[in-house]
Amino acid sequence: MIAALAGGVGAARLLAGMVQIADPASISAIVNTGDDIELHGLHVSPDLDTVTYTLAGVVDPTTGWGLAGESWQAMDALDRYGGQTWFRLGDRDLATHMFRTQMLRDGHPLSEVVTAVAQAWGVTVHLLPMSDDPVRTRITLASGEEVAFQDYFVRLRHSVPITKVRFDGAEQAEPGPGVLAALDAADAVVVCPSNPVVSIGPILAIPGVRIALERRKATVVAVSPIVAGAAVKGPADRMLAELGHEPSAVSVAELYSSFAGTLVIDEADAALAPRIEATGLRCVVAPTIMVDREAAAHLARAALDAL
Repeated sequence: MIAALAGGVGAARLLAGMVQIADPASISAIVNTGDDIELHGLHVSPDLDTVTYTLAGVVDPTTGWGLAGESWQAMDALDRYGGQTWFRLGDRDLATHMFRTQMLRDGHPLSEVVTAVAQAWGVTVHLLPMSDDPVRTRITLASGEEVAFQDYFVRLRHSVPITKVRFDGAEQAEPGPGVLAALDAADAVVVCPSNPVVSIGPILAIPGVRIALERRKATVVAVSPIVAGAAVKGPADRMLAELGHEPSAVSVAELYSSFAGTLVIDEADAALAPRIEATGLRCVVAPTIMVDREAAAHLARAALDAL
């Protein structure tokens, strides 16, 4: 049994590699929902959808998110009216959000919605939202203004400096159904190469999750999303720097050292291995750039073999 902490494109790609070397039904992916947002009256879960679409083989290969072959007629029409279109939702993708919103309004928890959506796409990996309770990532900009994560990430194109990140509602939230059981039962826990601040951070903020990882630290392996001082995708390197951390795999090690036993870093960062091991983590060097599904499978194997 394998459990994975996941958020965003990097996690989705690693999971797509993992299902090539392990039975998908033996994998539980605990997915960040701090990025969730309500738009046009619809509940949108970007990380859950990215993971689902990627595992289903229908994700847009050029962006790593959304559906391949998508059309944008609804957004184009909304733009004609002067409506809010900075967060663009594809025509077919809208159906997912409509279905999710209706189920939530009918009283079903998010975890049940996730299962229904995964089954509809033929995904047999167990997808577990980190919580059924609403937890929202909030970003404080250098200007002092606090904004929702998607405002920072999409509307502002993560191009403005930040000073603080918090997870609104996390202290009162409960782990999603099956989350703690998956962490306890797994033979290995993999922390995917996701942004450690805003993808993995919200999951760790859910009461009980970090403690569950600390109890089994020796069998927790993380993959660094920072390669040669830069994020493979997204603003993780800049966020780390702006929050006072070195933008390197060393900072990832420092952030994870209390609950992970091993960190996988890219070959480009091999020289950092002694500094990483000084944090108390075992360091494994392997190719971590997932240029295709074969490379993703090799990385998943390297991570699991590290244990």
